[in-house]
Amino acid sequence: MDKVIDISSNALDFIKQQGGIVTVRLSPKYGCCGGRTNIAVAEASTPANPALYQRHCDEDITLFIAQELAYQGLRVDVEGFWKLRHLYVESLPLQPRHTNTH
Repeated sequence: MDKVIDISSNALDFIKQQGGIVTVRLSPKYGCCGGRTNIAVAEASTPANPALYQRHCDEDITLFIAQELAYQGLRVDVEGFWKLRHLYVESLPLQPRHTNTH
């Protein structure tokens, strides 16, 4: 998944155990006062409409990722234990930009 998204080795193992498919998409979340935001989520399943996603195959897994999330410095990892394990998406630390001062 060269730079499309970073996937930890533990998450890769989990995805393979779950069938080898992962979908990264935006999911709406609603606040207590009527606010709404979209957060990135990862699920070990095929999306309902694969045509809406970029598809990437590598390391024995297939990644479906929403176009707006690709190449955004995101990382998929896994947390929890036993049957409560699940994938999550986090941002990677920003890298310093080199600017030309001329």
